[in-house]
Amino acid sequence: MLLTGSADERALAVRVAHDAGLPSDAVLAGRTDLGALAALVADARLVVSGDTGVAHLATGYGTPSVVLFGPVPPARWGPPPDRPRHRVLWAGEGDWPNWDGVGSHPTLAALRLDEVLAAVAEVERVVRVSGAFAA
Repeated sequence: MLLTGSADERALAVRVAHDAGLPSDAVLAGRTDLGALAALVADARLVVSGDTGVAHLATGYGTPSVVLFGPVPPARWGPPPDRPRHRVLWAGEGDWPNWDGVGSHPTLAALRLDEVLAAVAEVERVVRVSGAFAA
């Protein structure tokens, strides 16, 4: 498992890796250029990502993925719904009056770890059963 991100996100990625029991060399945040990041996504067994460029790369490369959506509906920017190797998780639209615009949007925090792990298991099952790696 690898964690990517920008140089500004490195401290957060290091904390996440530590909390997940991952070694420090699993953190590539701030240490990859766009080409290296694209190669990582293309060669990954599975990508778990927020609705970012990494998720779009996974869709384009046909890399199985679980994409976490914040306030923007997945119908707008998510992978095509007819591709079972890609799953989207979205807590839906909601009124978040206490959010000050800093940090992750509350809709991302509303996604539970067990939901993410279940989506990962489902994508892995689909890939294993189909044996296909096309987008």
